Amino acid sequence: MQAELVLDSRNATGESPVWHAAEQALYWVDIPARQLHRLDPDSGVHSRWTGDEMLACIAPRAGHPGQWIAGMESGLFALATRDDGTLASTPLAHAVHAAHGMRFNDGRCDRQGRFWAGTMLMDMAAGRSIGRVYRYQSDVNAEAALRLQLDELIVPNGLGFSPDGRTMYLSDSHPSVQAIWAFDYDPDTGTPHHRRLFVDMKPLPGRPDGAAVDADGCYWICGNDAGLVHRFTPAGKLDRSLAVPVKKPAMCAFGGAGLDTLYVTSIRPGGDVADQPLAGGVFALRPGVRGLPEPACAF
Repeated sequence: MQAELVLDSRNATGESPVWHAAEQALYWVDIPARQLHRLDPDSGVHSRWTGDEMLACIAPRAGHPGQWIAGMESGLFALATRDDGTLASTPLAHAVHAAHGMRFNDGRCDRQGRFWAGTMLMDMAAGRSIGRVYRYQSDVNAEAALRLQLDELIVPNGLGFSPDGRTMYLSDSHPSVQAIWAFDYDPDTGTPHHRRLFVDMKPLPGRPDGAAVDADGCYWICGNDAGLVHRFTPAGKLDRSLAVPVKKPAMCAFGGAGLDTLYVTSIRPGGDVADQPLAGGVFALRPGVRGLPEPACAF
């Protein structure tokens, strides 16, 4: 299957693609550039806005047209775009990081609209297990709005939820871990339990990065360093692997009018990229399956 270049965006770390159904547009972020991007695939119009901190993961805010919830460096913020190309940011919850030099990384909403996001030490080479995963739910008291759910991770990634919302997925991208876990998930309380290994990625090409779940309940995850996007069945069996023309696909998301296009963001590493000139671009695959609407943050 041939991957189509949607935009030669040359993102340093293109992450968190989200299809905005009401606008029929794709949003994503470039983490170190502190930028939110938007692309109208029909017109080709590409817009970007710059924030005050590194911007890692996003979800639209229900009841707040044009606003996003975002995991950044110091915590969670509500973001709104301005005409001058900047982002207005309002703090929602402050994160007490385990060490200096940390930021949020992967994140998304569960089927009920609770926002989940993980933190990581930006110096990945240190390999410190101080990453955490939080659940944000603003209908509780302020002290509990950002609640720690999981810890002792290095690079939490690959958050996803099954179509019925009763299974949660999470990966750790660090080379020493390369694991994907599944949890039983209580949709009433937003609590994961019964953690078990879903896929050991070490024998497979690529480190597990960002993910999406399709309407069949299969889990798609980017194989960072291998230029692949893998699809696993709900039983954890590798179903197929699709290639993109860059080494570091970062995260995927279903979009398009029929939610049948798999968009893939990527990373443009420093140094010579002569062997992957499109690194940092956004790509589209047509895998023959449909995705699910991405929930907005309802709390």
